[in-house]
Amino acid sequence: MYDIIIIGAGPAGLTAAIYGLRAGKNVLVLESKAFGGQIINAEKVENYPGIAEISGAQLATNMYNQVKELGGDIKFEKAIGIEQNNETKIVKTDEGEYQTKAIILATGAENRKLGIPREDELIGKGVSYCATCDGHFYKDKDVVVVGGGSTALQDALYLSNLANKVYLVHRRDEFRGEHAYVEEIKKKTNVELVLKSNVVKLLGEPKLTAVIVANDAGTEREIPADGIFIAVGYVPQNQDFAKVIDLDEAGYIATSDGVHTSIPGIYVAGDARAKELKQLTTAVSDGSIAADTAVKEIK
Repeated sequence: MYDIIIIGAGPAGLTAAIYGLRAGKNVLVLESKAFGGQIINAEKVENYPGIAEISGAQLATNMYNQVKELGGDIKFEKAIGIEQNNETKIVKTDEGEYQTKAIILATGAENRKLGIPREDELIGKGVSYCATCDGHFYKDKDVVVVGGGSTALQDALYLSNLANKVYLVHRRDEFRGEHAYVEEIKKKTNVELVLKSNVVKLLGEPKLTAVIVANDAGTEREIPADGIFIAVGYVPQNQDFAKVIDLDEAGYIATSDGVHTSIPGIYVAGDARAKELKQLTTAVSDGSIAADTAVKEIK
C-alpha cells in the first residue's frame, strides 16, 4: 500500500514525488514513456529561476535522481485505469495493479503536431512548440509560426520583438484567436501573414533552414527560416481516466481550485489540467501544491 501514487514523471509529477517523500510518505511514480515529459526535448532551458542555462534532459535527470535518492519508487508502466475500494484506490497498469491512499494525476498534455516528415527529427534543431521557452535563440533571425488561435497570435507577437521576420502561417483566411491580437499583428511591420496555407515540408540538415508551404490551390512556396513554432493546440493525456473523474470539453481535468478533481483523494498537477500558462515553473508549482494538499488530507 502506497500513501501516494503519482501518474506521470514529468516536472509536475517528479516535483510532487519530491514533496511527498520529504513529508515522509511512501510514494510510487508511474510513467509510460521516458521521465521528464516535454522538457527533455528542450536543447537549452534558460527560464528556470536560479539556473542560468541547462539542457532539458539534464534538468529532468536531476529531478529523477532526486526522487530516487529520497527513496521514491519509479516504475515504467502505463496506468490504464483507476478503481475505488472505500478509502483505498487502485491504480491498474499494463503490468499489474497498486493500492494507494491518494493519487496525483500529472499525465501532462502533448503538443499537437503537424504530422509532416522530419517534424520529430528536427525538434530542438529548429522545430519548437514553445515560443516563450525558445524564442530567445532566434533573436534577429527569420522564423515561422503555425496556427490560428490566440496562442499562435501571441507567439507571433512575442517573436516579432525578437526575430528579424515572422511568417504567420494559418490554414484559413481568418483567425479564431482574440480580435485584439489580430489587430496588433496587423500593425507589426515584420510579421507577414501567410493565409489559406499549410506547412508541408521542412528543409535543412542538420538544422532547419526553410519550410515549404502550400496554399489551397496547391501552389508551393519556400520560406527561409531558422525556426518554426508550432501552435496548433494540445492533446491532454487523460483519456484512460475519463470514466472516473470529470474532464472539460477539451479533455483536460476539471478542477475548481487547481488541485482537487471531482473525486476526493485524486489530485491533479501540471498540464493535465486546464490552465492559461503551461511552463516548467507552473508545472513544478502545481506538483508541490498537489503533494502538499494530498499529504494534509491523507487519512
